[in-house]
Amino acid sequence: MITTALRLPAPDVEALIQGRTIVAISPIFLNPGRLFALYSSDASTISLPVERYYRSTFLSIAQKSFTDLNSQTVAIKAWARCEFCRGIKDPQALAAISRLTVWTEEALQEILSQKSNIILAYLRVYQLLQPIEVPTNPQSPFVPLQQPLPTTESSQIFGDQAFSQRRRQLENLEAPLHPELEELQSAIAQLSLVQSDAKKLDEQLKVFLGWSEFTTLANCERDLDWINKIALVGNSSDGNEFEKLVRKSFIKLGFSNSNKNPKANLDPNLNGGAGGIDFYCELPYPVVGECKASKHENVPNSVTAQLIHLGVTHLGQAQFDRSIKLILAAGPLTEPACKAAIENKMNVIRPETLQRLVELKANYEGSINLLDLKQCLQSEPFGIVDDKVKAYIERVKQDIKLRSHIVQLVKKYLENAGFYRASVDSLHGAYCVGSNPPQPLEPEGLHDILVELSSPLAGYLGRIKESHWRKDRFYYLRDLIIENI
Repeated sequence: MITTALRLPAPDVEALIQGRTIVAISPIFLNPGRLFALYSSDASTISLPVERYYRSTFLSIAQKSFTDLNSQTVAIKAWARCEFCRGIKDPQALAAISRLTVWTEEALQEILSQKSNIILAYLRVYQLLQPIEVPTNPQSPFVPLQQPLPTTESSQIFGDQAFSQRRRQLENLEAPLHPELEELQSAIAQLSLVQSDAKKLDEQLKVFLGWSEFTTLANCERDLDWINKIALVGNSSDGNEFEKLVRKSFIKLGFSNSNKNPKANLDPNLNGGAGGIDFYCELPYPVVGECKASKHENVPNSVTAQLIHLGVTHLGQAQFDRSIKLILAAGPLTEPACKAAIENKMNVIRPETLQRLVELKANYEGSINLLDLKQCLQSEPFGIVDDKVKAYIERVKQDIKLRSHIVQLVKKYLENAGFYRASVDSLHGAYCVGSNPPQPLEPEGLHDILVELSSPLAGYLGRIKESHWRKDRFYYLRDLIIENI
């Protein structure tokens, strides 16, 4: 139970919660193991104007943190445990500390000029599931809490290894690994306030930079609310809702359409309606389709005839012929409908299979390669392609399991060896000998997957690139968690 809160400038608290830093400038030396909540205070607690106190990559967040403060109450969002405390007296160290934190070198110099040293407290931070409001208290460095705060370590910002890595980096005054990506993240953070896609990229960059160990599942959970309805609605009589869900599904998979024609588009809010194509994708390749929601009715030949008629009417014969032609239907095709589908190079997918495909995409963002999927959607013989799409889904799942295995291999190898990073050859030896590998891999094949896992948009591993691929070194960032797969 925590009974006090440490007062810190609001941006410093935000930086700790976001994982941008693991240290706070403490007013006093803190004993290792001490627990306290984090209390956000106003700009009167910093010694320079905001734009001179915080680095440019963090300035917008700092300004917003101060602006969001309430004059009557303070929202406690996290608690912390002090792991280590040290004083900094050497002015030569300030530039390196600035690069690894959110404060400017000028701010650190100003603090050092006023005190005999700068007290850096290394904090393990845990976010509260629900913030608590406490009255504003502008007096002491430690603010008493009216009600004791129970602690839980289930929402830690960093795991042991990631925290140790950041601590070692600060203690050794190592240069940041990716300063250019910090600049990019700062720019994208502004867009993330108004654009969901930018928010997702912002989260992924934070993981890659080592500021976070996992991305939020909030967007995925919101997506799963409608994804879980695809099969249910597809097996109902609600044709309009099924068409809307199919359109959302293809957008989620990565298809797009800039066509504003309401009779041939992909906008879930602009259903084709009477005389319109149920869905039409332009990129990365054209797909035209018809939806038939019904489990207890056979799909008649009129569905295939309608797809041909509307497709040619709104796209033209040449574009229609170039397009992959799909029917999304729950019920079986009648014999004439099946014959017409085969003769006109159409394929049929059940709602349950579409749902499984979109679920996979939602849970593992980069898992679906639309060019690989294309081979299933247009494969011969034409007709029902459910089994081929299901087989593709299983291949993707095996690929994910392999990558999860490799991430765990890197994590455990570094933990056991006590290293910060490892070479391709070392990891390949560990993969072959002691990891019970899912499939054999040559060193170059393992390297290709390691590079993929360490890309900024994946962020499971980090990579230090060398002159030759065998000399590349990799380090662990976060788990690739396998759920419902």
